[in-house]
Amino acid sequence: MGLKRAIITGGTGGLGSAIARKLKEEEWEVLALGSDDLNLTDPGAVGDFFRRNPCELLICVAGLVRDEIIFRMSERSWDEVFCINYTAARLTAFAALQRMMERGTGHIVFISSHAAIHPAPGQAAYASAKAALLGLTKDLAGEYGSSGIRINAVLPGFLETPMTQGIEGSRREEVLKAHALGKFNTTAAVAGFIWFLHEHLPFTSGQVFQLDSRP
Repeated sequence: MGLKRAIITGGTGGLGSAIARKLKEEEWEVLALGSDDLNLTDPGAVGDFFRRNPCELLICVAGLVRDEIIFRMSERSWDEVFCINYTAARLTAFAALQRMMERGTGHIVFISSHAAIHPAPGQAAYASAKAALLGLTKDLAGEYGSSGIRINAVLPGFLETPMTQGIEGSRREEVLKAHALGKFNTTAAVAGFIWFLHEHLPFTSGQVFQLDSRP
């Protein structure tokens, strides 16, 4: 029997909130974590949280965008972007895995980005961190598959969320034109896909799913 508990990091943001709503509609217990709920960069705090809160499904949504041309970007900014987008996901995944292994089942979904494959200028730190998540997905899927645990990654595409509100109009139009369907993806569609992936594709692991219409 599944535990029917999902933990979402970045669970109070635009995408995280949409995923939480969808899972609650499907009668899941959801712990949607915001930045004030758990320090995702503190290994001790993360480990303690997951010891007290085992889950069937972990979705690592928490992210940080701080685009800047690489030679202008400070080491501190680089480290902060990499820490939130990759290190925090790694720490939470490792902590969740310990409890999943005890139960012999579980699923982790990393939210990566189209930038991991085709970064725009100024996205070196963000793209590097999101690309590292893809490597982590493949490695963990192979390592923990025999324990009944699935690991997948999702590239949701450009979403109209508070995280993207600061992108200027000309850049937004440029991104839109790169979509074959002429439309952006939605948070609701991404949430629905993640639910479907977990509930209806039980033999799928180690995969990367790009959900927008950019070639």
